[in-house]
Amino acid sequence: MKIVALNGFKDIQPGETWLWRRVEETARDVFARFAFQEIRPPVLEKTELFKRSIGEATDIVEKEMYTFADKGLTMRPEATAGLLRAVIEHNLLAARPLRRLFTIGPMFRHERPQMGRLRQFHQLDVEALGGAHPLLDAELMAMGAALLTELGLTASLEINSLGCPNCRPAYREKLLAFIAGRSGGLCADCQRRSATNPLRVLDCKNPACRAEVAAAPAILDHLCPDCAAHFAGVETGLETLGVSYQRNKFMVRGLDYYCRTTFEFLTTNLGAQAAVGAGGRYDGLIEQLGGPKDTPGIGFAMGMERLVLLLQQQEQADAEAEADLYIAALGAAAVNACLPLAQHLRERGLRVTMDYEGRALKNQMKLADRLGTAWTLIVGDDELASDNGLLRDMHSKEQRAVALNAAAIGEATGQ
Repeated sequence: MKIVALNGFKDIQPGETWLWRRVEETARDVFARFAFQEIRPPVLEKTELFKRSIGEATDIVEKEMYTFADKGLTMRPEATAGLLRAVIEHNLLAARPLRRLFTIGPMFRHERPQMGRLRQFHQLDVEALGGAHPLLDAELMAMGAALLTELGLTASLEINSLGCPNCRPAYREKLLAFIAGRSGGLCADCQRRSATNPLRVLDCKNPACRAEVAAAPAILDHLCPDCAAHFAGVETGLETLGVSYQRNKFMVRGLDYYCRTTFEFLTTNLGAQAAVGAGGRYDGLIEQLGGPKDTPGIGFAMGMERLVLLLQQQEQADAEAEADLYIAALGAAAVNACLPLAQHLRERGLRVTMDYEGRALKNQMKLADRLGTAWTLIVGDDELASDNGLLRDMHSKEQRAVALNAAAIGEATGQ
């Protein structure tokens, strides 16, 4: 029987990995400019961590986690809880009042695989811990917008507020009363959620449910004075930073720990899966997990699969060349002479490959084309005798003699 990858788990093949590296490298560069440091928590955590942080009534905990029930362990379904556990365990908030951290890696959820959403998926996750000022919220969204811009991608930013423990209970009652009169038109999931997490009903993607809640009361109209002032400060910050946005009164987060600011980066190029990034504020979560009291936090995550899909759709760049220089060595003597030369060129920083099988020149040139190399160095008996190889520009097809030493070849190829 042929063994293939599990459903919802994908091999990232050599023709794709250069785009993944591009996303990761661009993200690390942008995050560093905003003074974020990298942290790498493990992918396996105690199940209780996710029950306490995400909420036992959420779809993730109820249906989607990969859990080793006999061990009490779970593959992480999202990054925030594990990152905060590491911060609390290692007392990383003691040294400075504001911690800016990011992590990049795989997450795991058992849900129906679809475009840009797999059972093993990858996220860029950023968290700013210890700051409650609305300008920090705006700065974080500006950082997300900057990352998308530097990747050459366009997305719209939508924002909302989820209030706080002071104002959300009263709004929840109003929302429950509204939903109660329309429960018959809601899907089974929303009927279940209406009793445990009614805000999630607003976020349902089912067209019938969306129609039923179109006239639902907006939480922005029921914020307490402090939450209203905070949201106004976020909007002012975004306008000052030149970040375009719009309000979305139906935007909620699927995890219990969110409060106040919530936001999404949306695209129209991925069908129904419009969000490429989302996040929000979670001011009570650190204390809930055993950390310092009254420690605020805010963060967001971006799905790497979706970012890569967008880059592939835009066809912004040709596939990355597999090497800079191909050495077409003709005959055993040329192979032996070129072997140390290739190594010296690699030490100079060139990506170099060569053939050891004695293929004809025509076949080697075809291989160089398939590899996408910018240059090919042709070395046969005549070239060995003169100590000069033929360096061919694979784009212009021009070729010229070059001394068979690393310095001369490096200079000729711009290295």
